[in-house]
Amino acid sequence: MYPPPMGGFTGRDVLSIADFSRKDMETVLKAAKKMVPIARGERTSRALEGKILSTLFFEPSTRTRLSFESAMKRLGGDVVTFGPIEVSSIVKGETLADTIRMVESYSDAIVLRHPQEGAARLAAEFTGKPVINAGDGAGQHPTQTLLDLFTIWDERGGIDGAKIALVGDLKYGRTVHSLTVALCNFDVDLTFVAPPGLQMPKEVVEHVRAHGIPLAITEDLAKVVPELDVLYITRIQKERFPDAQEYAKVAGTYRVDNALLRGARKGLVVLHPLPRVDEIAPEVDGTPYARYFEQAFNGVPVRMALLSLIFGGGP
Repeated sequence: MYPPPMGGFTGRDVLSIADFSRKDMETVLKAAKKMVPIARGERTSRALEGKILSTLFFEPSTRTRLSFESAMKRLGGDVVTFGPIEVSSIVKGETLADTIRMVESYSDAIVLRHPQEGAARLAAEFTGKPVINAGDGAGQHPTQTLLDLFTIWDERGGIDGAKIALVGDLKYGRTVHSLTVALCNFDVDLTFVAPPGLQMPKEVVEHVRAHGIPLAITEDLAKVVPELDVLYITRIQKERFPDAQEYAKVAGTYRVDNALLRGARKGLVVLHPLPRVDEIAPEVDGTPYARYFEQAFNGVPVRMALLSLIFGGGP
């Protein structure tokens, strides 16, 4: 169903956060807030009863896959899961186009994670059912961005006015690419913190500057922490590196611990898309700064809101 229909969410593909206006994002955030009691099991809903969601994950996933399944089932719908590639027709040479054409016969919407950048947009050309991008290589991860925005919005009571640092693997990290594009719709100050060779791609930096967003670029995390409202740190992704020696040079560059946070603002929010390796010390988990597990939970109400809107429900 590419391109997405204008002026609404019903039947819409979710391929890139760049397709969302600020109004679109705020519609999802407000709808997600209403979904929280259902996501926690405090209320029940049958809003999507009779609907089936297909989840196709060509790359490993824990939080994204499980939160989509939980979201669909919390709303009374059901899920069919594309199992391990090794037991599918992919090993027989079936193309992505044919897989999508086949899966659309079994479901009402498709969630796709794929190692190839642009795979979700390609998939949307082969089906009339809504396609939701659950991550395409080093490209986009729009639903992760929406839950990141929701966490900032919910924790701070808004996004405007925040000083936000994105830290770690900014070159290959699709979560930070999508989040940066989304934040350009708000009144924020951004800082990119990364080691040499892992800085934000040039086109993303140019996008920020074209929108007039104040931007600083540095390698020094300790220097910027006292100024921040939000510290968003990512792991350095070994699986994205073409050269193991290059990965070894930058592994463990940044680590958030209590010593680093000693000079932080009282209301600092520390986020991480997870999984973490050693970027955040376990001692931070018990501090008031840690919000990454709440962030992971927020994937459920946010994806509930998105699914409800796509299937024609109100915000």
